[in-house]
Amino acid sequence: MGARLSWRCDGADWPNREASRFLDVVGYRWHVQIMGSGPVALLAHGTGASTHSWRALMPLLARHFTVVAPDLPGHGFTEAPPRHRLSLPGMSKDIAALCRQLDVRPQLAVGHSAGAAILARMSLDRSIDPALIVSLNGAFLPFGGVAALVLSPLAKALTFNPFVPRMFAWRGSDPAAVHRLIAGTGSTIDAEGERLYGKLVSSPAHVSAALQMMANWDLHPLVRDLPRLRPALLLIAASKDRAIPPDVARRVREILPKAKLELVRGYGHLMHEEAPELAAATIIDAATESGVVALQHDA
Repeated sequence: MGARLSWRCDGADWPNREASRFLDVVGYRWHVQIMGSGPVALLAHGTGASTHSWRALMPLLARHFTVVAPDLPGHGFTEAPPRHRLSLPGMSKDIAALCRQLDVRPQLAVGHSAGAAILARMSLDRSIDPALIVSLNGAFLPFGGVAALVLSPLAKALTFNPFVPRMFAWRGSDPAAVHRLIAGTGSTIDAEGERLYGKLVSSPAHVSAALQMMANWDLHPLVRDLPRLRPALLLIAASKDRAIPPDVARRVREILPKAKLELVRGYGHLMHEEAPELAAATIIDAATESGVVALQHDA
């Protein structure tokens, strides 16, 4: 497999392919999926994922919303920007430019893991003004202790070694390695999901972007600014999440007491892939309560 994913080959069976489009914004080409009608819901996936992670959730939300889901910069089928823009402020500004190009004004923003931090940063910067942000196991807080001393410097060191992404991608071609990677998050997903993650982590370009994003990530300014977040915030935390434990959501609620916390038992970091119906129902209920959408029961 080449350094980058090929839409013609790797994307031939991509989930919700009919909703995909490509456009050039801020100097590079983006892959974005759009479906449904109604108020705009902007979806932001986490580090190392892509639009595929919304494969089952997106059609459920599209019954009530116009759902806009891009591949983050450098991820999936979106090209990578310059290295320095794979940061929280850089990616937030670029996704805001994408929204302007698409002429969409999200009233609902749903982010998984690092995607939740991106959406919060965008809201704080007033580049989007949603009524509600839903965080799915959101990565809002910096690593503490030994992790802070090791992980970011390690990511920086790995990023500058051109052989590292290819080494990771070589390991990603092993289905057993992909299975272990996902199991390490506390989640159990179906074989199709594992196959799609396998495609992603087999791409050196995708792996390189994820490593660069980790190397550039600084959440301290976000934590400082969180108390002035204007939209309602729903923190959905999964009890078995090994990547972002529920205590992170509890600490965020201490910083922002108006936030609501919902603990979902029995699922891990990828709970929106494990239980898309549950995730959709929770999001739609919260959006209804926030006045984003009027609930319409299916006939």
